[in-house]
Amino acid sequence: MKPPVVRSLHLDEHKLPAQVFERLVKRGDLLRDRKRRREEAWENFGKAGRDPKGLGAVLTQISGDPTWNTNLMVARLRNHWDQVVGEDIARHSHVASFVDGVLVIRAETGVWATQLTYLIPQLTDTVRERLAGLEVREIKVTGPASMQFKRRWVR
Repeated sequence: MKPPVVRSLHLDEHKLPAQVFERLVKRGDLLRDRKRRREEAWENFGKAGRDPKGLGAVLTQISGDPTWNTNLMVARLRNHWDQVVGEDIARHSHVASFVDGVLVIRAETGVWATQLTYLIPQLTDTVRERLAGLEVREIKVTGPASMQFKRRWVR
């Protein structure tokens, strides 16, 4: 005859019921807590502070966040890039990114990148003037994304 599982696994016979039913007790506590919270929510329904916020209040709260304001200003800069640099330059360049105060402008060609590099002081003044609050520490101008070709041997 086989010994009981409790002995073969070297378990304490007195602690085994507590270990088995501990999970069920936790589940019961969770269900009681859920029921209590549901009843409290029903009792507090309609009281001050419990009503859902209006869309305007939510947008006001979101727009007060400094990160959100920075993203809005960068989006405004992208949308009105032609007003900052002029239509001719805007056709050949765009705002690539803005991270940690560094504004990156991508030019269509290397020649346009060189021209924009000469205009960095004027661009900095214009951006600071038109978008007060956008902290531009540095402007970098890059050329077009380089294409990488892999050499492939044909046999």
